[in-house]
Amino acid sequence: MENHLPHLITDLALILGAALVTTLLFKKLKQPLVLGYIIAGLLVGPNISVVPTVADPVNVKTLAEIGVIFLLFNLGLEFSFKKLMRVGGAASVTAMVEIVFVTVSGYFLGKWMGWGTMDSVFLGGVLASSSTTIIIRAFDELGVKSKKFARIVFGVLVVEDIVVILLMVMLSTMAVSKTFEGAQLSFTVLKLVFFLLLWFITGIFLLPTFLRKMKKFLDEETLLILSIALCLGMVVLATKVGFSAELGAFIMGSVFAETTSAEKVEHLLKPLKDLFGAVFFVSVGMMIDFNAIMEYRVPVLLVTGLTIFGKLFSTTLGALISGQPLKQSIQVGMSMAQIGEFAFIIATLGITLGVTSDFLFPIAVGASAITTFTTPYLIRFSEPFYNWLEKMVPKKVLQGIAKYSSGTQDMQATSEWKSVLRSYLVIVTTNAVVILAITIISANFLLPFVVRQFAGRELIASLIVLCVTLAAISPFLWAMVAKRPSKIAYKELWLNNKFNRGPLVMVEIMRIGLGIMLLGFLLDSMFSGTVAVLVALPVIVIVMFVFSKKIRQFYQRIEERFILNLNARERAALEQNPAIALSPWDAHIAEFKVNPLAPYIDKTFAELAWREQYGVNIALVKRGGRMIYAPGRGEKLFPHDEISVIGTDEQLQLFRPVVEGTVDVKDMEESRNNISLQKIKVDEHTRLKGQSIRSSGIRERAGGLVVGIERNGSRILNPDSNEEMQWGDTVWIVGDRKKIQALIRKED
Repeated sequence: MENHLPHLITDLALILGAALVTTLLFKKLKQPLVLGYIIAGLLVGPNISVVPTVADPVNVKTLAEIGVIFLLFNLGLEFSFKKLMRVGGAASVTAMVEIVFVTVSGYFLGKWMGWGTMDSVFLGGVLASSSTTIIIRAFDELGVKSKKFARIVFGVLVVEDIVVILLMVMLSTMAVSKTFEGAQLSFTVLKLVFFLLLWFITGIFLLPTFLRKMKKFLDEETLLILSIALCLGMVVLATKVGFSAELGAFIMGSVFAETTSAEKVEHLLKPLKDLFGAVFFVSVGMMIDFNAIMEYRVPVLLVTGLTIFGKLFSTTLGALISGQPLKQSIQVGMSMAQIGEFAFIIATLGITLGVTSDFLFPIAVGASAITTFTTPYLIRFSEPFYNWLEKMVPKKVLQGIAKYSSGTQDMQATSEWKSVLRSYLVIVTTNAVVILAITIISANFLLPFVVRQFAGRELIASLIVLCVTLAAISPFLWAMVAKRPSKIAYKELWLNNKFNRGPLVMVEIMRIGLGIMLLGFLLDSMFSGTVAVLVALPVIVIVMFVFSKKIRQFYQRIEERFILNLNARERAALEQNPAIALSPWDAHIAEFKVNPLAPYIDKTFAELAWREQYGVNIALVKRGGRMIYAPGRGEKLFPHDEISVIGTDEQLQLFRPVVEGTVDVKDMEESRNNISLQKIKVDEHTRLKGQSIRSSGIRERAGGLVVGIERNGSRILNPDSNEEMQWGDTVWIVGDRKKIQALIRKED
């Protein structure tokens, strides 16, 4: 009797076998594995009959959809919203200029070629992202990953990821509604932002707490099941409220990214992500018709040209606008000139929704394949291209660009008003989202349920629901209308200039008015307008005033729990490696023993100029039983001295052979106990505002060396001694732990 295997098993065996052969080949050729998967799909697809063909494409399509979900969930795990906040203005400006330019250009290119509106819109979406995989591979091969422009590129890729996710949601909405009205799109964007904030706030408040309490029960198997269940649950929830499955997976991944289990979940899910991701990219290849690519070779070349030259121009322009030097801007632009993996997902989305023509997909694949091969050459020739351009461009233009770049980078990141308004925006937005969510749930689910229980007594039912809802929203309502921004800048604005008080009062009135509007929305969903205004609203205001202290205390507990969960990952990292606490911006302390035969013996630090050459700081010199903290430029090194040096991995790697020679690093526990990197906040207590580093006397009073300043999100490494300290600055000092702590206590 012959046994019959389900088609899914035979198809999976065929897909994975073809993927194995092509990926081994592409690894040998040092090409992206994604292209290998696509070639495998082309071979087992219906358009080529050299090898056996997949028998049941429907089942493969289902597996491919699971692959997209796991790919987006994994992207969320690597992403985290805090990483987006740390990207900085330069990368954000660069990314937005590039995305807007290529998306709009793609749309108009499609219209110029005679395509329909939806085809043109999806073409713009296809071009919106670059390939993280291809860029990282090229950077590794060319050895440029540690260069400054590479950091900007990685920041741009982070911003691109989140923007393209949002773009996918908007494209799905437009495809379903088939409308391009500004009001409809604006409502979709607001709805999307509302749900993003709600899911993130709720997830951060609940998930880390749950994981912490269930830690002893969560072995690898249980954690894997939990993460997949939550991922798929969020996918279902996202689709129920009108968004895409991909968005749900991404959101749950980004919530997990803020927990202490993020790395473990990522490790557990990697085999599943790789397996189903491979099936997805193979399914992409199955949809390729080589004849169609050749038939549309002219559009393929046009789209490829727009990708290369459009992205090169727009990214370079964005980097220049953000204040980057011309050379660095060109290097960023020439690194981003390719189509990313999201192009396949967006193109597949258009086909799945049935709103794009068949030719869009092969055109996207053809352009992606070409730009994959051109990317390494563009990165390699970026510096020679800059050298050629420097000779061709008039000197006045180059001087103007350099002056603009220097001026932009020297500007203060944000004014005091911007800092205060940002704080108000966070307070109002986060709490308004929670209030709206509770109100909507009460009006649409709780109220109908209670009304059914109190048939014929709708007023009593409404009062009960109102009391429950008011109790739930009261902490967030108090915070929205009464919580003050905990910012030094607020005090500075209020105390130093009486003309600032009027605008600050207006901001307070505006948020109180918004709080009243939200209350009105709640009351309107349960009572008539007259009852709401004359009875319910005054009663609520009185109750809120009477119990304001208890409400405030309860909100503070909620806020503390949220912040605790939000910072759990960083806190765990500090507990596992206390040295991280000593190191802002990836810098850390390393110890070296001076080689008695070293050529730098008996030379002053000023003569050696190690700080200028390698970017490192000498924090401590141990000479016998004597400790010299933050040695001056006139200090010398002698044989067998032991020194503590602060720097990044790259800086210390370059510095090690210079100072060490053949001598091994010696572990200096005593110096570690005495020397530390600590921070001082410039506020009304420390009284350092307006003083330069030299005039503050930090070196003399604390035996300390100022190695960095954090100012409104920007970072100044190795600041000049004439740098003036400003309100809210965080000043990092390396030196004698006890003296620095004594200085802090004295200032307090």
